[in-house]
Amino acid sequence: MRLVLASNNAKKLGELAVLLAPAGVELVTQGSLGIPEADEPHHTFIENALEKARHAARAAGGAAIADDSGLCVGALGGAPGVISAHFATVAFDDGLDREARRRLQDDANNRLLLERLASHADRRGHYVSVLVAVRAADDPEPLIAVGRWHGVVLSEPRGAGGFGYDPLMFIEPLGCTVAEMSAELKNANSHRALAARELLGQLRAVWHLG
Repeated sequence: MRLVLASNNAKKLGELAVLLAPAGVELVTQGSLGIPEADEPHHTFIENALEKARHAARAAGGAAIADDSGLCVGALGGAPGVISAHFATVAFDDGLDREARRRLQDDANNRLLLERLASHADRRGHYVSVLVAVRAADDPEPLIAVGRWHGVVLSEPRGAGGFGYDPLMFIEPLGCTVAEMSAELKNANSHRALAARELLGQLRAVWHLG
């Protein structure tokens, strides 16, 4: 079965393609079909993921899957939450490419997170991934899977891998930050991996795939 992924992120495509392969799912990005990205106007991961999945399904005329994810820190009331990718306001030079912009945004986001947490003793946080799959834009029974990856926000970054808040997120059972992990270790334990495993079970049980 073909599922249109409501994202143009090649890493996300590769990760989900492997995790959902046992269900016989073929993932294609919405960009490869000329489908523009959807707006994400909501305050919850579930609503934004559903918005994106329905948008891709409507444009493609078939089944679609979407992911919405971010970091939630209890001491900050759940922030940065759904605005994790753009937590800090950054003024970009027009000459910068997409990767350079991402690095600057990540650095600014991490600095702001540390500033907001400076006066808090409780530094627990967790990554959240919500996956939503719909058979059509008007599917009355969307499949919804949630993965949470718990850790502690360090006071300074460690590790050169990953992206976003990975250098600050220390995963105690694994004894390292996400940025210190190999791609294989991260993909086996991440919030998205947990959500994908849950979704895989629903694809089999509800959509009778695999």
